[in-house]
Amino acid sequence: MIKALLLVGLAAVVAALAWRQARSRRKARLRENPANDYALRQDWSGNHGKLNYSSFVYFDADRDGRYGLGDRPMAGIMVRLHDGDGRFVAAARSNRGGFANFLASTKRRAAPIHVPGSYRFTVSVPPGWRVSSANEVQSQHLRPLPGSPTGLVSEAMLRPVGLFPTRRLSGRVADGVSASVAVMAKGQEVAVHPLTDGASFRLDLPDDADAIDIAGRGIARRLTLSAYPTELGLLLPENIAVESAVPLHTIGFDDVTSRGLRKVPSGYAGLTWFNLNALARDHTEGSEGYINGNISGDHVCYTSSGHPAEFSSEKPFGFHSVMLTAAWLKSEGETALVESWLGDRLIASDTIILSALAPVHYAPMLAAVTRVRLSTSHYWQLVLDDLVVAR
Repeated sequence: MIKALLLVGLAAVVAALAWRQARSRRKARLRENPANDYALRQDWSGNHGKLNYSSFVYFDADRDGRYGLGDRPMAGIMVRLHDGDGRFVAAARSNRGGFANFLASTKRRAAPIHVPGSYRFTVSVPPGWRVSSANEVQSQHLRPLPGSPTGLVSEAMLRPVGLFPTRRLSGRVADGVSASVAVMAKGQEVAVHPLTDGASFRLDLPDDADAIDIAGRGIARRLTLSAYPTELGLLLPENIAVESAVPLHTIGFDDVTSRGLRKVPSGYAGLTWFNLNALARDHTEGSEGYINGNISGDHVCYTSSGHPAEFSSEKPFGFHSVMLTAAWLKSEGETALVESWLGDRLIASDTIILSALAPVHYAPMLAAVTRVRLSTSHYWQLVLDDLVVAR
């Protein structure tokens, strides 16, 4: 035992001496040979580096198949790598920048890409989503090139992959209420759907739909559609809708702080806030919902520690809509409960099934509330962005 300890100690001493000698030689080179500070490389035979070969995935907000100014990088999308013979090599999820990275290096045999050949990259499309760019499967041939950072290069890089969800309009109609929803596109009515009283509805919307118009006794609603699925909640005649002529204000949480994280202070945007934090979209590593739930600016808001939260005001205000997202893929399918109060009276209580891949556009369009309470069934964080109110 003592002999083994002595050998280990001796090995550590030898390693330390070797490290010090190598450091001394590096210092000597830097001190004694300034001519090499900016020397042109003469030997291009070595390949000592490593790089990420990446598949980039984005949310295609306008569904045009091109990565544009209004589109957003997506996190948490699975991409699989196969070799030229179709054998599985590796898998990676897209990070907060939208990149699914595969290490390439001819010097690292453990790197997924370390030999020349053809490689196939396949984006796993989530259920209910579509590919606007028609390139969820792409192949590239990597050839050897001595002197390049990894020793391998391709003639071109992979093209960005655009995804978007099937847009659906969901909600419930109160008992005894007769109503219908008209789907609009560029000012023209393209479809009319009767809604069954006392029942839930779920309608797939055409790609060019840009607004809906709900007609019914006491529940008239008009909403400009977003790029995301929409949930209207329970349509009750006694809940007066925000009038179209009333000015709406969007709270995007980008001016709460310039830092990565800050509790939303009461008085911000004229409201009282409880247990809600403003967060930069890339502040937390590996949180897909903070990335995908961020639809404008660079900040979102979330329920601190996943516990119930509120925003309120003594003076009634209109609660038009908000974007709601699950913070993590581990909580995919979590259910949010949004309760709206006018004084001591609960006037709306809706449940929304959440995803970390994209927000749900919850649009109750209530003309007057004083308090809104947000909670989740299993206490996972709920992400908010673009809260729209009327004051």
